[in-house]
Amino acid sequence: MSKVVNIEKCFEKFNDTFSPKIVGELNGQYVLVVRLEGDKVPWHIHENEDEMFFVVDGILDIYEKDKNITLQSGEFYIVQRGVEHRVVPRGHVKLILFEPAGIAHSGKVKAEITKESFDRLEL
Repeated sequence: MSKVVNIEKCFEKFNDTFSPKIVGELNGQYVLVVRLEGDKVPWHIHENEDEMFFVVDGILDIYEKDKNITLQSGEFYIVQRGVEHRVVPRGHVKLILFEPAGIAHSGKVKAEITKESFDRLEL
């Protein structure tokens, strides 16, 4: 069913960090909202999937082996499949992620933030 989704209202519904919430689906992709705070994401690779990070609020550093990217509010970046990466928020960051529904949250790496499945927000 199609509906208008207000991203800020989505973020008002939860406070936990590193726990993406499903707010939409299209063409086998999840639209996820997530809060990040602290340096908890391990180096990892998604062999078969690209991963898009859209910063709603805050500053996010994305580290790849050969370069570093800094995203400000309103900017996005796509990590290409097969590229080892990690993300580190500067303070509290709100993100929208666009990822294939079957993506392994932290690749083959198991860490304290690894999720086997994502919660769906009631909208």
